[in-house]
Amino acid sequence: MIKRLAHVCIGCTDLAAVERLYCQGLGFTKRFDFTKAGKVVGFYLEIGEGTFLEVFHADEVPLYGSPIRHICLETDDLDAVATRVADLGYEVSERKLGADQTWQVWIRNAPDGVAIEIQQYTPESCQFTGQACVVNW
Repeated sequence: MIKRLAHVCIGCTDLAAVERLYCQGLGFTKRFDFTKAGKVVGFYLEIGEGTFLEVFHADEVPLYGSPIRHICLETDDLDAVATRVADLGYEVSERKLGADQTWQVWIRNAPDGVAIEIQQYTPESCQFTGQACVVNW
């Protein structure tokens, strides 16, 4: 039911430094920016073959904690995965179309507080089109 790890989301205090390391140093490809009120607040980096790193600016990153905000898993059947997980007693959010034009649900009470997003791409997903993703949250 799950195809692969779609992305890991991290917070950072210096977007330019993260882009420099991952793109110039490690060879990732920048797919699109997240913008809010005309300002870049993050971006999506392609690691390879549909696996991504999602990066958002944060005022501070926990000194001893992890900057990882959530993990995201890709599926071809979001409804089936959501039903299966809910049937096991986990709270699953309503299905919604994200600003990146990708369907998503969130498992709200995963063990140990790990935030888990499950997504299903559409032909209009920014991951494929490379268009900027304008957010309003």
